[in-house]
Amino acid sequence: MVPVLPGLYLGGGGGAGLGLPDGAGPAWALLLVDSEPPEAGAVSGAEAVLHVPALDQPHSDLLSHLDACADFLGRARESGARALVSQAGVSRSVAVVTAYLMKANKLPFEEAYAFVQAIKPDAKMNEGFEWQLKLYEKMGCEVDVTSTIYKQYRLQKVTEKYPELRNLPRDVFAVDPNTVQQTPNTEVLYRCRKCRRLLFRSSSILSHDEGKGPAAFAHKRLSRSASFHRDDQSRCTSYFIEPVQWMEPALLGVMDGQLLCPKCTSKLGSFHWQGEQCSCSHWVTPAFQIHKSRVDEVKGLLPMGTVKR
Repeated sequence: MVPVLPGLYLGGGGGAGLGLPDGAGPAWALLLVDSEPPEAGAVSGAEAVLHVPALDQPHSDLLSHLDACADFLGRARESGARALVSQAGVSRSVAVVTAYLMKANKLPFEEAYAFVQAIKPDAKMNEGFEWQLKLYEKMGCEVDVTSTIYKQYRLQKVTEKYPELRNLPRDVFAVDPNTVQQTPNTEVLYRCRKCRRLLFRSSSILSHDEGKGPAAFAHKRLSRSASFHRDDQSRCTSYFIEPVQWMEPALLGVMDGQLLCPKCTSKLGSFHWQGEQCSCSHWVTPAFQIHKSRVDEVKGLLPMGTVKR
């Protein structure tokens, strides 16, 4: 058991090795990161227990649990209890403690991770957890399920969990704006340029960092005058969005294909679960691409009771 902060400890081992010493002193709160819940006897000395189900594998989802972990540890320390984060004490628990330091002490990922490694030299989280903590940092150490960062992350996790792309969770698909009665005036709607059918909202757009434009494509030999400038906002010729309910019949069980307007069947774009490259050269995974030339923006509030068909 290694002290990290006053009232916060990083442990190691399982079963009897959870490291909750007997005797007088403040109560213990145990945060156990493991694939299986602990046996009752193994945590008998803990006043509060939080089990986070996760394998020590890069594909395991820790990000979705980080806020709950930070709240648990924070409450334990504020109450005067001693909080122990434990299992092997090398990767999963190290990731959780690092995330807590980032949130509680407002530290960047690299600084928080270096602090943990300095007090526990064998600490080494896997690359998947490193990536997730960097996403956590980008979200301001707050798991915002409505953010572009989290939506893209969750889509990638869905493709890992459902490799055959069947029986996908319903909440993977954004609500079809064509079926709702009202849309907040803070959002922009996008409709098919040909038949005017509403297709998606601005909140469904998954933005990405710009690449280097067409010059990045090795198979294209563009003259200097034809290359894109860094301030050219037209380099991304498509919107990459989260899947919308009207796409579901086309997406299930299929790795890639065309996206057609559900009303007039005109081609809007394409989808590739394994990813696709934007015109700016950035690789998006998975990719649900709508060409900007095939849609128009609709600004303003739709009146109550209006349902576009």
